[in-house]
Amino acid sequence: MRLHVSTPLALVLDAPDVRSLRAEDDTGGFGVLPGHADFLTVLSVSVLTWVDAEGHPHHLAVRGGVLAVRGGREVEVATPEAVVGEDLEELERSVLVRFREQARAEEVSRLGAARLQLAAMRQILRYLRPDQHGRPGAARPGHEGASDG
Repeated sequence: MRLHVSTPLALVLDAPDVRSLRAEDDTGGFGVLPGHADFLTVLSVSVLTWVDAEGHPHHLAVRGGVLAVRGGREVEVATPEAVVGEDLEELERSVLVRFREQARAEEVSRLGAARLQLAAMRQILRYLRPDQHGRPGAARPGHEGASDG
């Protein structure tokens, strides 16, 4: 099997003789062997481990991404960031910690942006809501409860 791992900026790995691959998605760990059915999944922040034709294991940390198996002979991984390393413990200790922190920070940022967008939409709707005379903008901040009396 051939394993390709790429980031938006580079081809990180092109391993032509992969005997087996172990990866992880949100449902847990899974394996891929030559002849595997076509498959597509979203990877977790995790370490991919593959065994080459000589039986040597290799490791690569990924910051999430997408894994696709095509034709039982090609495995392609697209990830925002990847680090190849032979020491599994070191990858898990340093790289995965950093990747998980980045993923948490991105999630906090996405939530903050979504909250700001919703607040802006609420303000626009308040401004556009007509008053008792059909004029827009009567419900602007600072004008609630004001009367034309």
